[in-house]
Amino acid sequence: MNAPAPNVSMKLRLRVDDDWPSLLDVWVASWRATYPEIDFDARRDWLMRHVRELEAMGGVTLCLFDAGSTVTGFVVINPADGWLDQICVAPDRFGAGLGASLLSAARNISPNVIRLDVNADNLRAVRFYERDGFSRVGRGANTLSGRETIMMEWRPRR
Repeated sequence: MNAPAPNVSMKLRLRVDDDWPSLLDVWVASWRATYPEIDFDARRDWLMRHVRELEAMGGVTLCLFDAGSTVTGFVVINPADGWLDQICVAPDRFGAGLGASLLSAARNISPNVIRLDVNADNLRAVRFYERDGFSRVGRGANTLSGRETIMMEWRPRR
């Protein structure tokens, strides 16, 4: 099931360097809402380095902006292998369809397969992916937190 594109008041575009402060703020706020016991502020530099490394290897970062030009979410996906490394929505926008819009944009970049890891205890995210047609295909562990992860995959229905 493909999600609708962002509504007309939303704008989706490739990340530029000026987006870093807002992108990092959204990432920290989103993860803090999910795991308040982890200091995500301390991981800002890691995320910036990580996303730049992914982009250097062909990854694409798309930022979603509201009508006021505020970053409300972003996605990082590699079109070569369909690996979705990051998808993030501002916590005050949880449930507003922005995650589905970002997944739709990711499908446009990687139309044959999307793979990702999700923390197994992040039930909201696991349900989100399952509702959007992802299947569980494996298990692992988060390299930073050690939390158990679920590898999930989406492929178009034939």
